[in-house]
Amino acid sequence: MNLKRVVVTGLGALTPIGNNIEEYWDGLVNGKSGCAPITYFDTEHFKTKFACEVKNYNPTDYFERKEARKLDKFAQYAIVSSEEAIKDAAIDLEKVDKFRVGVIWGAGIGGLETFQEEVIGYANGNGTPRFNPFFIPKMIADIAPGHISIRNGFMGPNYTTVSACASSANSMIDALNYIRLGHCDIIVTGGSEAAVTIAGMGGFNAMHALSTRNESPETASRPFDATRDGFVLGEGGGALILEEYEHAKARGAKIYAEVVGGGMSSDAYHMTAPHPDGIGVERVMLNCLRDAGVQPEQVDAINTHGTSTPLGDVAELKAITKVFGDHAPTMNINSTKSMTGHLLGAAGAIESIASILAMQHGIVPPTINHTTVDENIDSRLNLTLNKAQKRDITYAMSNTFGFGGHNACVLFKKLDE
Repeated sequence: MNLKRVVVTGLGALTPIGNNIEEYWDGLVNGKSGCAPITYFDTEHFKTKFACEVKNYNPTDYFERKEARKLDKFAQYAIVSSEEAIKDAAIDLEKVDKFRVGVIWGAGIGGLETFQEEVIGYANGNGTPRFNPFFIPKMIADIAPGHISIRNGFMGPNYTTVSACASSANSMIDALNYIRLGHCDIIVTGGSEAAVTIAGMGGFNAMHALSTRNESPETASRPFDATRDGFVLGEGGGALILEEYEHAKARGAKIYAEVVGGGMSSDAYHMTAPHPDGIGVERVMLNCLRDAGVQPEQVDAINTHGTSTPLGDVAELKAITKVFGDHAPTMNINSTKSMTGHLLGAAGAIESIASILAMQHGIVPPTINHTTVDENIDSRLNLTLNKAQKRDITYAMSNTFGFGGHNACVLFKKLDE
């Protein structure tokens, strides 16, 4: 079967280090930390008092006040980032076949803040269930692609993928395959998350998953460093317009990169911990390479899952060494989570965007905050520490893994006409 080629024609981002693509890229290449003390609620009784919040964001800059009240922040972030991507792709809404334009979106949790507010409001009341009529529509994870399609009239496939932190990477792989198989011309894909809340911070703290480096939050996310002590929670959204190659060419679209492969696997090991030998991670990268028809030695750069957890970072780098062998030390390996924190269900989207922009500009963003070598990590690997590095990139890989053992991997290629 001849599969259709799929390209990226639009990008949008709302992140802790920049509220659009231009700002996001500037933050990435300059090693900007998005981490700071939490402003959303009083953290006096929390073990972790910091996170990577979206800065200088006011809903009324994007929505009418009445509309904003009907949207959880995760849905707002989805709409804002997708609108930037649609505009960037220069899609003429009057000319496209809207039955062949879909929205496949990722969210690991959905409207956590809405759920929290409604339950707390009920608990503080007199026992009478007086819930906001928008409680359920604001909370459910699938409402984000629903809003994107409603605003633009897109009538193709429309749903949300939920696989914890792998959610938006899974959404991109689904979008890739829908277009490959000829079912759609364009799909708006990506992910959003807004879990910097009392419930989110409290839950992850109870798991001992978060860094507690309260004395120096800006350096708390330190992937691959021997002193790392957990991930930093982030929030935001990232959107990509995936389009069938000939369709993009016919309308004269700007093309960022080609999406050449996607892989998935399961650790089948533990609810939250990675397999210590990285077996599932090894398999997902091999599956992605096989899907793309690309040899390991052709890959130039990998934006790792790299969450800054003691177990996860080591397991992932072990898997990379196994898959890429002697080629592994020649690649640029990095973790942009050192700057953005971990955006959970939106991680795969914003990190794929980082990979695409690195390819376009010939610059690999750094892994910041590295001070101490971890003896459990292969010293030959180029982890792009603390400073961006110039690199001509033909193939760039992005890894994303989620609680439950969900692994997803996406491979991008500099467009070859």
